[in-house]
Amino acid sequence: MSGSLGPPVGIVCNTQRYAVHDGPGIRTVVFLKGCPLRCAWCQNPEAISPHPEIAFARTHCLECGVCRTVCRANAIDLAGDHRVIRSKCDACSDCVEECVAEALTLVGRAYTVPELLAEVLRDRDFYAASGGGVTLSGGEPFRQRHFTAAFLRAAKAADLHTAVETCGYFAWEPVEPLLDDIDLLYFDLKVMDPQLHRAATGVGNAVILANARRLLERGSEVVFRCPLIPGITATDTNVADVIDFLSQHHQRIAHLLPYHRLGEGKLERIDSPLPPLGAEPLRAEVIGTIAARFQNAGIHPVIGGS
Repeated sequence: MSGSLGPPVGIVCNTQRYAVHDGPGIRTVVFLKGCPLRCAWCQNPEAISPHPEIAFARTHCLECGVCRTVCRANAIDLAGDHRVIRSKCDACSDCVEECVAEALTLVGRAYTVPELLAEVLRDRDFYAASGGGVTLSGGEPFRQRHFTAAFLRAAKAADLHTAVETCGYFAWEPVEPLLDDIDLLYFDLKVMDPQLHRAATGVGNAVILANARRLLERGSEVVFRCPLIPGITATDTNVADVIDFLSQHHQRIAHLLPYHRLGEGKLERIDSPLPPLGAEPLRAEVIGTIAARFQNAGIHPVIGGS
């Protein structure tokens, strides 16, 4: 979100302090809302929509009915399975404020750049001691391009190391000016076959691969991340294609991110249209075999991130 008549405002899912897997040192990770992909294995489905939304955890609910009493939009259905009538809800968060059991939570808060920077700078001493900084994740940070640009400028002015985690699906021309304020990019390589990529994520991969090449050509610091999804990305053919792409572009490191099912528990809370993938995580020996293929190709595999 970016106001045309005022300073940019961003919609943030949450911030995670003391993170150690999203860049060098100790970091604060900022999860921005909005993503152009619809990956079947999404770990942060609450970050797909660009708008604030109410999540409902049925197991926490006390069935007190206060939420319906305070809802001015008449968007609470106590008899329904999902509690929130999405077509009526404006995410005002009145129900959230009155829910003592925290069964209702607001996903997505508006921040100005100074507000978010102040939160990030709370841990400046840890960044300095560990070589850390701030990482913008999501969602897709470039989906909120104006806010992301303004925040990155402010972070660099505050002498912070900056990293961005991207799915790679963005328009190059408006994003290129931001790159000078980014010290490190984590770039997802999911499915290399164009048709299979569209089937798995909802979009093709031509733009993604073109952006990957452009970043490398301009000399940006890029680390490629490869999610290992059973039957989708962790196939013999796709692993070979990823290795081939990285080898062609002289990459000597790749982060391998094994699939887990933690994101599936969030789908029902926000009434996500994404169906649960329902796959079993890969066995350790399978992950080891895939990692060995990268290693044998001269690409050091880092399992689980930095």
